[in-house]
Amino acid sequence: MLLYKFSSVEAQMRTKGINLIRIVFSILLLAAFVVPVTLHAQNSGVLSGYVTDAQTGDPLPGATVRLEGTERGAATDTNGYFTIEKVAPRSYTVTASFVGYQSVTRYNVVVNSGNNPDINFALEPSVNELGEISVEPDPYDQPPENPLSRQELSQVQIASYPGGNNDIAKVAQSLPGVSGSVGGFRNDVIIRGGAPSENVYYLDGIEIPVINHFATQGSAGGPVGLLNVSFFEGVSLSTSSFPARYDDVLSGVLQFDQRNGNARHYGANIRVGASETAFTVEGPLLKSEEESYANTTFIASVRRSYLQLLFQLIDLPFLPDYWDYQYKLNHKIDNFNELTITGVGAIDDFRINKPDNITAEQQATLDQVPIIKQWSSTGGISWRHRFRNTDGYLRTTLSSSAFDNNFRQYRDNENKDGLIQSTQSREWSTTLRSEYNRFIENWSISAGLMLENNQYTTQSFRSFDDVRFDTDLDFLRYGAYGQVTREWKNNRFSTSLGIRADGNTFTDDGNKLWRTLSPRLAVSYAIDAHSRWEINASAGRYFKIPPTTILGFQQNNSFVNRNADYIRSDHLVAGLSFTPRKSTQLSVEGFYKRYEAYPVSRSDSVSLANLGADFDIFGNEAILSTGAGRAYGIELTYQQKLISNFYGLLAYTLYWSEFTGFEKNRFLPSRWDNRHLLTFTGGYQLPRNWEIGGRLRILGGAPYPVLKRDASEETYPNLVFDYSTLGEQRLDLFNALDLRIDKKWNFNRWALNLYLEISNVLASNIPNPPEYGLERNADGTPVQPRQIIEIEELDNSSRRPTLGIVIDI
Repeated sequence: MLLYKFSSVEAQMRTKGINLIRIVFSILLLAAFVVPVTLHAQNSGVLSGYVTDAQTGDPLPGATVRLEGTERGAATDTNGYFTIEKVAPRSYTVTASFVGYQSVTRYNVVVNSGNNPDINFALEPSVNELGEISVEPDPYDQPPENPLSRQELSQVQIASYPGGNNDIAKVAQSLPGVSGSVGGFRNDVIIRGGAPSENVYYLDGIEIPVINHFATQGSAGGPVGLLNVSFFEGVSLSTSSFPARYDDVLSGVLQFDQRNGNARHYGANIRVGASETAFTVEGPLLKSEEESYANTTFIASVRRSYLQLLFQLIDLPFLPDYWDYQYKLNHKIDNFNELTITGVGAIDDFRINKPDNITAEQQATLDQVPIIKQWSSTGGISWRHRFRNTDGYLRTTLSSSAFDNNFRQYRDNENKDGLIQSTQSREWSTTLRSEYNRFIENWSISAGLMLENNQYTTQSFRSFDDVRFDTDLDFLRYGAYGQVTREWKNNRFSTSLGIRADGNTFTDDGNKLWRTLSPRLAVSYAIDAHSRWEINASAGRYFKIPPTTILGFQQNNSFVNRNADYIRSDHLVAGLSFTPRKSTQLSVEGFYKRYEAYPVSRSDSVSLANLGADFDIFGNEAILSTGAGRAYGIELTYQQKLISNFYGLLAYTLYWSEFTGFEKNRFLPSRWDNRHLLTFTGGYQLPRNWEIGGRLRILGGAPYPVLKRDASEETYPNLVFDYSTLGEQRLDLFNALDLRIDKKWNFNRWALNLYLEISNVLASNIPNPPEYGLERNADGTPVQPRQIIEIEELDNSSRRPTLGIVIDI
């Protein structure tokens, strides 16, 4: 299975005799002693940002921002901007407050002597029905339309996550209810037993279909993330109770909020990590010397992989090589209009490299991996118009996304001889979204429209199942939504009711909007006056159109999947939370998801809910929309914001994930049915800018199918599995402990951070399904007639150390 090939990298590194742990520790210890001696200056930093009305975006002049535990603070100017000078470099708890608004507190705000990103605050109005004012900050406050099944991460949390390697998709795998593919090398985001293809991703309100390098077409996973963490102001993940503005989602919405570039001066960030080097530059545009800050800012980055050099050094059979870029331009036209231009893209090249002394496992990898060349690009422009005479705003976004995939596999990959499958395809979408938001006392009203043109061209060939077709598909996708939210009884009780409908011009029933009506309701109630105890519940119906890889598949020059239905998922969630103090929260949630009209493969009767987490083309086959599914369980979460130098997140999810094939009532465990999911992430800040963090992940054994040996000998290197055997055998329990040690130095106008990450500290063996290859003669040629054999599993329990360098200028 190609899904697990990267998991043996550590073992092969060790067999080459590369003692990376000793090297990395030596470098870190040397730096810890040498750097302070040679560059011993300790300088101050500057903390700045905006304070605005959370509903309208209006600036709040005169708002106060203070650093808790100090006498430092500032008031905002007429544009809502504040600056606090001469701040000693360290982590702070920062609170923003304004009369008539609920205060907001940010924890673990890191200030250094280099370039510090703006810290922005959006305050909610808080005058209750008696005219009294509530100013107590609630760091766990959630929007009424999404009051549960939601987590937020700050830029500092993302950048310092142990084992995350500055990769947001890997970081998300540590959130409650979220796991990754078995083996841990891929960035598949699997939420509460749902397939990785069930999620959507948004960058500043623009949907981005590709967030990983070497992405699985039709799904979204891949081994390496392509988003730069230096851009993020924050990230939110919703695992249910989705607001009506989000379409095409069944299991999760990951929303990336990018920060604006520095409005005061130019800055740069250089980051060297485990797999790439990133360079980010930002600053003001069109700023005169008389102005304190500019109305136009930019931030841009480029990243370059050197993973291919490491893989070649240790003589692995494949060389992943990539570039990516990201940018954002923000311009305030006036107090009522703002423009944002943003984009992200990547170039990927997955090449073959035959080792000199090839092992049986390396030979099987060389046989089975595809040769991939990809590029992707997403860009858009957004106009936000704030109403002059009423509280509200209109946001209109025009965006375009392209994904080009050249996927090939040969009987002899090394010499590119004997083509057995190939796909040359391009997906191109242009999307217009418009969102209207109005606020009337305790009411919030929103409505919107979406129109999207989809183009899909492909030339596909597979020899082992006689597939050959050319597709040129062009169709429209459209949708509309409305949502009404009301807060009652001094904001202790809230309700939110939403509905949306989506259609398209391609599928047989695509224009029957009543078939995709998706209502959703969320309620929240604070049991006590201080909102320490809260109960929350939501119910919703959500739809997703099958990917274009399914819609564009052809047989005999006919779109055989044109009768595909929208996949439906019904969610029921209820939860209880307790916040004993403002920095701590405990919660429990029960959830149930029911699926209908899930695509089932006509060729092997497997629900596509089990697929999408390897390097193949997801959905490039004939299907029937007859599958059903269910995922249900309970989730316990403990959260601790940074206080007394400690922060942590502990979550346990007990769940079941089951889907059917063509037998409607025969539910089998899905590939993601781990049953048990335990994650802990935390850190402790030590004196002299040292910090230590840890991440523990424990997953129950996932099911895997039995190999059809006779069929696989016919189609090798394509392996054929019997998915009707899911649940008969499971992997061993997976557990991994990752540690990270950070040391920061602050100098005159620049800062240095060195960190050491050690993944799999306990050297736990990563459970993998059996790997298979051809039996070969002593000279390396396959035995005739061909025979599939199980390859002896290598020990993959080695530790993985990484030294990282971050420079802020």
